[in-house]
Order: sequence, then C-alpha cells, then structure tokens
Amino acid sequence: QVQLVESGGGLVQAGGSLRLSCAASGNIFRINTMGWYRQASGKQRELVAHITSGSNTLYADSVKGRFTISRDSARNTVYLQMDGLKPEDTAVYYCNLAWTHSYWGQGTQVTVSS
Repeated sequence: QVQLVESGGGLVQAGGSLRLSCAASGNIFRINTMGWYRQASGKQRELVAHITSGSNTLYADSVKGRFTISRDSARNTVYLQMDGLKPEDTAVYYCNLAWTHSYWGQGTQVTVSS
C-alpha cells in the first residue's frame, strides 16, 4: 500500500510564497512520476506540474515562471515552490504518484487573498 502525506498549505497574500511537500511511503516502483494537481471550488481538478524520476518536468501554462517542482527520489518526496501567488491559485492542492498505478494525497488547502 502506498501513502502520500502532504504539508505546507495555508493562507497567503497575493504576491507571496508557499512551499508544498509530499512524502510517499510504501511499495513504490522506482520509475515514476510525482506531481501536483489542484481543484478550485466548482472546477475540475487540473494538473499544476509534474516531475519524472528522470527529473523531466511539465508545468501548466498558468504557473510557468512562478512555480517550481522538484523531488528527492531517495526520500520519495516531491516539493512545489509557489512564488508570485495570485488569488486564482486558490484551490485544494493534491499530490499524485503514478507509474502503472496512481495514488493521491488527501489534499492541502491553499488560499491567496487579494
């Protein structure tokens, strides 16, 4: 069984920064992709960014240049550094770990006030 534990959400003013962390534990295949998704109220869940075990990254256009994803594969941990936050970044952020299986964290709330 795989478990993902997220931390680092909270309330921040527009222009501020937050750093999300997600630690995975359990039976994890070493070749995988770790990522962050978000779901705003009344909207569908969307990809924010992901990073492969080979450190290839992909970002949503809306966060390019503001967010940075990184990982510590030895610790099965993924990070999302969020700078220049905007009110439209407000959402529940979910960590995802995937290979042939896909696992989700419980979500962490990020609220950006204007």
